[in-house]
Amino acid sequence: MNRQKFIDKFMAAFVLLAMFKIIGIVAQLFHESFWSVAGTLGIFLIVAFIILIVITSLKDKEQNNRNSAGRKGSGSSSFYLENSLFDRIRSKYEELAEKYIAEKDYKKAARVYMNLLQDNYRGAKTLENGELYNEAAVVYLKKLNNKSDAAVCYEKAKQHKKAIDLYKEMEQKEKVGDLYKEINDLKNAHHYYQMVADDYVKNSQMVKASLVYRRKMEKTEEAQKVLLKGWEEDKDAFNCLNNYFANIFDIKKLESEIQNLYEKAPAHKKITYLDVMKYEFKKDPKLHTVTRNIAYEIIAEKVSTRSEIVNELKFFNPNDEVILKDISRFKTGRNKMFRN
Repeated sequence: MNRQKFIDKFMAAFVLLAMFKIIGIVAQLFHESFWSVAGTLGIFLIVAFIILIVITSLKDKEQNNRNSAGRKGSGSSSFYLENSLFDRIRSKYEELAEKYIAEKDYKKAARVYMNLLQDNYRGAKTLENGELYNEAAVVYLKKLNNKSDAAVCYEKAKQHKKAIDLYKEMEQKEKVGDLYKEINDLKNAHHYYQMVADDYVKNSQMVKASLVYRRKMEKTEEAQKVLLKGWEEDKDAFNCLNNYFANIFDIKKLESEIQNLYEKAPAHKKITYLDVMKYEFKKDPKLHTVTRNIAYEIIAEKVSTRSEIVNELKFFNPNDEVILKDISRFKTGRNKMFRN
């Protein structure tokens, strides 16, 4: 089939399909609003007009070329012409969509992407960018089966019930709790937060569980219990103890708790306790005495098996030159670590 015949047949087929399309659009009046149908029809007529201009231009160009080029190479030229034609039509669609976006007519732009370019994702994204969140959610859900983006759009549209249902399907329990809390349904919010906290505890993620209790549920005591459990059961012990102390804001109470937990600490956790004491020492000058004394006890207890631990004395005595000299003597074996 030479190029001229291809163009003629394409134009005839296009006109026929356009007629059927117009009839189909008009038929939508039975189940859609007049303005919705009018908008769709308007877009189609504009696009059809553009396509006819492109085809007519190609037809005129081909007629001129035939007078000089003859029929040589018609097969490969026809293939090139078909690709060129569709590329130009697609380019016109892209330009039309961009024009509608520039005019902030996001619905028309989305229709071009979905109906003419067969790109549902760009259509949904265009609606979302235009803050048409309900419409975008429907496209994400029905056209793309993308529950995650659909839920986000429903959330932005304040369609909390629909968003909650989707997050439940995706088993995003914390997000479900957040949305219930946003609509002041604290009973359901805490129910889902509790499931999240239980999951974290089950997976030995005690700090994360404590954050759910403290930040989401505002249950500080429960948060502290989980952190203490993590310390006692050696589940991320350092971070659990560090966060446990960080949640005690009364200095006297904190000082007492530091001493109390140290007295209960087993031997194999003393080094971890020493590391935590470094943080507490820097927190407040009022904690210097208790943290330094605990550090001295741990260092004295462990120095026989871990000689390098004497270096920790510098942290608790940063300006004490005597301590620094004693450490140096101990390391060189010329004297004892502590002087009477």
